[in-house]
Amino acid sequence: MPVYSYDPPDRFIAGTVGQPGDRTFYLQATGGGRVTSVALEKGQVSQLAERLDELLDEVLRRTGGTASIPAVAPASLADDGPLEQPLMEDFRVGAIALAWDGESERVIIEAQELSDEPLEPLTEDLPEDGPGILRVTITAGVARAFAKRALALVVAGRPPCPLCGLPLDASGHICPRQNGHRVGRG
Repeated sequence: MPVYSYDPPDRFIAGTVGQPGDRTFYLQATGGGRVTSVALEKGQVSQLAERLDELLDEVLRRTGGTASIPAVAPASLADDGPLEQPLMEDFRVGAIALAWDGESERVIIEAQELSDEPLEPLTEDLPEDGPGILRVTITAGVARAFAKRALALVVAGRPPCPLCGLPLDASGHICPRQNGHRVGRG
């Protein structure tokens, strides 16, 4: 499978297609006339956003605040636009890796195709017949903006059950904390 590399992308966002409760989540990178869209789970989007913020906070802490990392997402980098259409899924994500390149002061995000034989993350020696990889290299400011949008996207779905935290449908859900009884919304 191919490696889709964007260093840097013109645009890198998380987005969804569908209604809450039936949404498909995507990471999408664009640049150089190319568009790469990979599908992933809601939890993967949430974890990626949280880990990005944690990574940047840790780099700031370790450098004593000398790294050029904004503490919050710069408003000028906000991207609330929709996913590029037509949406063509290149692959479904299995693993995601993050790294900080201290030399260029950039974040590297690698989303690897779901595979029975995953590769070592962020390796340069990639086999011809290995899983697909989306690799983007972005500034800390773009990473903060990506994380902010991604977290907003995740919470814009179905509200959580106040008892178990699982998502509530319009009609409620069967709650494990209520021994299989239905819990309604509101």
